[in-house]
Amino acid sequence: MEYVSVKEFARKYGISERTARNYCAIGKIEGAFQTGKTWNIPVDAVLPRKGKKKLSPLLSRLREEKETRLKGGIYHRTQIDLTYNSNHIEGSRLTKEQTRYIFETNTLGITTEYTHIDDILETVNHFRCIDYIINHATDKITEYHIKQLHHILKTNTSDSQKSWFAVGDYKKLPNEVGGAETVLPKDVHKHIKSLLLEYQSIDVVDFDDILNFHVQFERIHPFQDGNGRVGRLLMFWQCLQSGIVPFIINEELRFFYYRGIQNWGKINGFLRDTCLTAQDSYKVLLDYFRIKY
Repeated sequence: MEYVSVKEFARKYGISERTARNYCAIGKIEGAFQTGKTWNIPVDAVLPRKGKKKLSPLLSRLREEKETRLKGGIYHRTQIDLTYNSNHIEGSRLTKEQTRYIFETNTLGITTEYTHIDDILETVNHFRCIDYIINHATDKITEYHIKQLHHILKTNTSDSQKSWFAVGDYKKLPNEVGGAETVLPKDVHKHIKSLLLEYQSIDVVDFDDILNFHVQFERIHPFQDGNGRVGRLLMFWQCLQSGIVPFIINEELRFFYYRGIQNWGKINGFLRDTCLTAQDSYKVLLDYFRIKY
């Protein structure tokens, strides 16, 4: 069994060290023990829940189907649709059928000479990112979680072999998005921390709050690459967490999605209408699978 310190546990879950130490002292963290004055916390220990929150019908179904590996349900469909569309937006050449085949058989099937190994790896990794979200959907989103999504997404890719590319950590070099400057590497932590604090201060998160978080995240552009996919994964997580029907941006909506991000703060309706259209499509799936929302 591996263990972490109070400081590491507190940083992972975005709480104070005093709170983490108190959880240990009153027995709320299973498996934690003290050596002298130092607490040792199991690396897979989770944050104690203040109260049992009722899961949404969608999240309950996703977790159930994930555990049973049920084929042909909403979990199966979400994995394929979200992974294919989010990767395709970023230039993946895999078809939707290839994406489906990888998920269902863990093999690639028919390929061409143009099949890129990173497209395959990032597809498999994206499936794992969605599993991570489903497992942690009710947890407060922290910097640790954001970095974990990036780490999972980029593990074993060609980017991970580059000395200047930080897998699971913030960018080392300045970058741009759509020709616009983004936050400099030295300032990323400060901006992400501020964004999370602002978001977590909202009592009841609504649709626009999630969209605003996404836009600010993309404008910060915290990672060298993978920002769009991590950002869209976070939106799916935030929707599950807040009881809001999630949505998947597909190829037909890509232009409107980018236009919406670019104009957010001036004409919010562009992005809102695009994401509501995507949400309507996901609602059709929920209706088909008889899942209430």
